[in-house]
Amino acid sequence: MEPEIRNLRDFLLVYNKMTETCFNKCVANLNYRSITLTEENCINNCAGKLIHTNHRLMSSYVRLMPTIVQRRISDYEAKAAEVVQKSNVNLPASEGQSNIAEIVPGDLENSVIPDPLNQTNTGSPDQS
Repeated sequence: MEPEIRNLRDFLLVYNKMTETCFNKCVANLNYRSITLTEENCINNCAGKLIHTNHRLMSSYVRLMPTIVQRRISDYEAKAAEVVQKSNVNLPASEGQSNIAEIVPGDLENSVIPDPLNQTNTGSPDQS
């Protein structure tokens, strides 16, 4: 139900913006009850151009969105790998130990790795 409401809201926002833009551009005087032939042609051309532009933008969006999503996933994986690598550098090196649980100190064993894409700064862990 929620996606349908969002789609309707988005459609209405685009429609209302298009109507406002074309009205402000094409209607010069409000002295008559009906629109003139010149105003009607202007509105048809204006709406047609906006609809055509909207279709082109949406087709570009649909075409490019998988690439954008893949790039975000790659960036996230690279930052996550960087965090893991930095945390591995801080661990004590000991040869002959194959189990990571033997190397990881007890207080780090149950810690959560922060999301590297999260842009909010919550402060340092020392601040309570």
